[in-house]
Amino acid sequence: MKKFNSLPAVATFLSATFLSTAFVSAADLNIIIEEVPDYEIIKKLTEEYKAANPDVTVTFDAMPFDAMRDKILTSSLAPSATYDVIIIDNPWMEEFAKAGYLAPLDDYIASSDGYNFDDFVGAVSSIGVVDGKTYGVPYYNYALGLIVRQDIFDKEGLEIPTTIEDYMETVKSLTTDDMFGAAMQPQKGYKIMEEWKNWLYANGGDVFDTDGNIIINNEAAVKALNQYIETYKSAAPANSLNWGFDEALRAVSSGTAATMLSYNWMLPALNAEGGMSGDLAGNFTLHEVPGGKAVLGTWSWGVPANAEDKDAAWDFVSWISSPEVAKRRAIMGGAPVRTSVLNDETVWKDGYGEAYYKALSGILEDAAPLTSGTNAEELIEIIGTELSAAVSEQKSPQEALDDAATAVKRANR
Repeated sequence: MKKFNSLPAVATFLSATFLSTAFVSAADLNIIIEEVPDYEIIKKLTEEYKAANPDVTVTFDAMPFDAMRDKILTSSLAPSATYDVIIIDNPWMEEFAKAGYLAPLDDYIASSDGYNFDDFVGAVSSIGVVDGKTYGVPYYNYALGLIVRQDIFDKEGLEIPTTIEDYMETVKSLTTDDMFGAAMQPQKGYKIMEEWKNWLYANGGDVFDTDGNIIINNEAAVKALNQYIETYKSAAPANSLNWGFDEALRAVSSGTAATMLSYNWMLPALNAEGGMSGDLAGNFTLHEVPGGKAVLGTWSWGVPANAEDKDAAWDFVSWISSPEVAKRRAIMGGAPVRTSVLNDETVWKDGYGEAYYKALSGILEDAAPLTSGTNAEELIEIIGTELSAAVSEQKSPQEALDDAATAVKRANR
C-alpha cells in the first residue's frame, strides 16, 4: 500500500503554481486560528497572498482550541476588533451570528467572480448560514470516520464493519494481550460527546427531535450509551478513561490499537512517510462510521462585525478558500470542503489517493453536527459530563441521560 508523502514534499509544486490575486490597499490583517496541521498549510499558502499584495501584512495568532473562544469573544466585544479574520467552530456559529459578532458575507460572495459558493459541500456550508444570511464560509472539516489498520483486517480476513453491532464484535475479537481493538476518547465533556454521538446516530437518536423536543434520554440514547460502555470495557485500554484524540491517535500510530472513530484528517498524518507511525505508515485506511451517519465538525472563516477593514479581510478569505487554492491545500494535506476538490483526479493522484477522498465524500454526505442553537457549546459540555459519569460508573446510563435531559432543558429556557 502506498505511503503518503509528508507535507514538505509539495514545496516545489506550490512555487510552480503561483496563483495571483488582485492587489488590495494597505492593510494589517490579524487572524486567530487553531494550531492544527491545516494551519501550517494555510501559513505556507499565505506567503503567495502576501507576495501578490506587498502592502498587506498578515499575522496569525495560532493557539490551542481551548484558548480561542475567550479571545474571540473579547475581540468581538471591543469597540474595534483585535482580529480582522476569525475561524469559527460550528457550535459557536449560531451564537456568534445572533449576538451580532459576525458580518454577513452574502454581498461579498455574490460579487466575487469564480468563487462558486455552491461548490462547498452542502452539509459543511449550511453551518455558516443563520436565519438566511451567510456568516461563515468553510475552512476545513473534521468529520469523524472509522480508521483501521487495514493490514490487520486483511490478515484476519475481517470485513469493514458497517453497523455498530458489527463494530463492537470486530474490535472485541481484535483485543488481545498485545493489542486493543479500539482506541477511544471518553474524556469528559466535548470529546466523549463527539465520539459517543456516532453510536447515537447509529441507533437513530439525537439530542432533539425535528420539533425541538429533548430526546437525549430516550430508548435509542440509552441503548447507544450501553453499547459505548460495553465497547470501552471490552476493547479499549483500561487506563484510557481520560483520553482525548491525542492519546487515541498515539495508541493507533504506535500499533497498540487496531481502530478508532476519529477525525478523518488523521489518516494522512498516520500514513505520512517518515511521520508518527514509523514503519506502520501506509497501513491505515478510512471508512464511513458504522451506522453510516457521522458527527460533523467544521471550522468556518468569518469576518467580525467590528473589523475595521472588512474589504481587506474578505479579500484574504475569498482567496484562501477559492477553488484553486482549496485544491492545492488538499493536495498538501488539508481537509477538503469543496465538492470539486473531493472529485478531482489530480487531487487523488497528488494527494492521498482516490479511496481516501471517496470515503470522505461518503462521510460528509450523511454527517450532522453535534448539536445546534445559541448555546450549543454549553449543551455539549452538559451532555459530555453526564456521559463520562456513566462510563466511569458514577451513574447508570439511564440516570446520566435523564440528568442530561434535565440540564439541557434548564439551559434552553
